[in-house]
Amino acid sequence: QVQLVESGGGLVQAGGSLRLSCAASGRTSSNYIMGWFRQAPGKEREFVAAISWRGAMTDYADSLKGRFTISRDNAKNTVSLQMNSLNPEDTAVYYCAATSSPKFYGTVVQSGHKYDYWGQGTQVTVSS
Repeated sequence: QVQLVESGGGLVQAGGSLRLSCAASGRTSSNYIMGWFRQAPGKEREFVAAISWRGAMTDYADSLKGRFTISRDNAKNTVSLQMNSLNPEDTAVYYCAATSSPKFYGTVVQSGHKYDYWGQGTQVTVSS
């Protein structure tokens, strides 16, 4: 079993930046694709970004590419999401997730139901 805990959320002004972190514990392994998802009130959960086992491959939602950067440090069992140029539309609860899928396909890593483990989420609020 793997437990995931997100941190780094908070209130930030439009145009600002935040860095989210996800710490893994339990039966940790580098052989997990890690992803970030978010869910705004009244809206469906949506894909944000994903990173492969060793960090060589990344994938982002088209609307977020260029502003958000995902990274991982397997020695520390953490994955991070650097968010820049934030706007109020980025306001949501951000979730960290992990999947043992052996393939890094966009249709796989962008699908929430493919993930095996989820964190509790961290709130990100962007003010005007």
